[in-house]
Amino acid sequence: MSIKRYGVEGGKGTGGQHLPFARAVEADGWLYVSGQVPMVQGEIIAGNIVAQSQQAIRNLLAILNEAGYGPEHVVRCGVWLEDPRDFSSFNAVFKEHFGENPPARACVVSSMVVDCKVEIDCVAYKAQGN
Repeated sequence: MSIKRYGVEGGKGTGGQHLPFARAVEADGWLYVSGQVPMVQGEIIAGNIVAQSQQAIRNLLAILNEAGYGPEHVVRCGVWLEDPRDFSSFNAVFKEHFGENPPARACVVSSMVVDCKVEIDCVAYKAQGN
């Protein structure tokens, strides 16, 4: 089995804190993308659930793209929302990006480790050689 790691250096989080994990790990066609929050250059963006969801999903899609995957390869997403009242608004944004290729998904309400409204991760699959 071959394993490739993306962003092994971990990047920087809020306040310049080092993040000690890879952005994604690929193994035999499977890509596991770490949870993405609405962060730009190490800082959480301001805004409502729509703005923050758009950014978190853009971050997720950027990692997929870097690894040579697209939204059509996403098999499953995990979503954490800070407020259950944001569920419908999040779904509208999610549909914009995954409507043609909806993955399986779990969505829970949870306290966030950083001050944001949403976090999303995913697992994608692409047959090797495609």
